[in-house]
Amino acid sequence: MGLRTYIVEDNATIRENLVGTLEELASIRPVGFAETENDGRSWLEENGDEWDLAIVDLFLKQGSGLGVVAACGERRSHQKVVVLTNYATADIRTRCAQLGVDAVFDKSNEIDALVDYCVVNSASLT
Repeated sequence: MGLRTYIVEDNATIRENLVGTLEELASIRPVGFAETENDGRSWLEENGDEWDLAIVDLFLKQGSGLGVVAACGERRSHQKVVVLTNYATADIRTRCAQLGVDAVFDKSNEIDALVDYCVVNSASLT
């Protein structure tokens, strides 16, 4: 079946490479994407039963990934929200934890950890 994954990332190249990598290595199934905070929030709120994992970048074409993450506060227990950013500082990690993010990954050096995270969570759905 695959981990139904929604991606909030405004860089098309990064998004396409991420989807390709995660489909191949972690059995994710993309269910959609957004490039802005408003689009990401709207989709996640309107499709509450249609996703297992949301991968959110912090800096978007409009708004912030933190706004998207905040909108996921009422999610179901199996649904995971992770942040994938170039700015995975200690302050960002703390803020994300306060908002209920399940994990934070740095785009530059933690992609393998994200893949591992997806593999583990995909296995937990079977």
